Amino acid sequence: MSIRHGLLALLEEGPRYGSQLRSDFESRTGATWPLNVGQVYTTLNRLERDGMVAHEGSDDAGHTLYTITGPGRDELASWFRRPVDRTNPPRDELAIKLAMAVGAPGVDIREVIQAQRHHTLQAMQDYTRLKAQALEPPPRAREEIAWLLVLEQLIFQTEAEARWLDHCEARLVRLSALPLPPAEGHPSAARDPYAADAGTAPRARPRRGPSAP
Repeated sequence: MSIRHGLLALLEEGPRYGSQLRSDFESRTGATWPLNVGQVYTTLNRLERDGMVAHEGSDDAGHTLYTITGPGRDELASWFRRPVDRTNPPRDELAIKLAMAVGAPGVDIREVIQAQRHHTLQAMQDYTRLKAQALEPPPRAREEIAWLLVLEQLIFQTEAEARWLDHCEARLVRLSALPLPPAEGHPSAARDPYAADAGTAPRARPRRGPSAP
């Protein structure tokens, strides 16, 4: 998540102070990615160091106001133009968990998938309910439309996750009929190499020739 560019976008609309930036950021995104004031001021300090924001006096309550500079506008315009980089995807805890669960001793990966599917479907229902509320009445304010876009992205994301979990389970079912030799050097390497899966009966060994009389 690019906090710096989000703050620049808000400052493009007019000068703001730190707490106001936090409040407006969360309002625009439906508090999906909550910020704390420390994050906001740390980011503002870095933007000021890089010449992208500057102080612009104080308001009547004594809050220090920040404003975007020319270089800040250039950076913001560049950010809006360039696509989000997907060549280095962020770490996904669920993908890592399932990757580690494959072959892990004592772990029933199907149970892991089922537990996650239940949570994912519940989240999808919650997001769908929130969307219905957001559409009644239809959004008109900028903050309402922005929140609806974020909400719909969350719905699409959970739908994709549910489909992926179904795919993972189907693949495991197909692979369960095949022998999966344990990793080299693993303590379980001494087990029957023809066992299809931990907790299942060993597959019959292929005959290698006529039995001795």
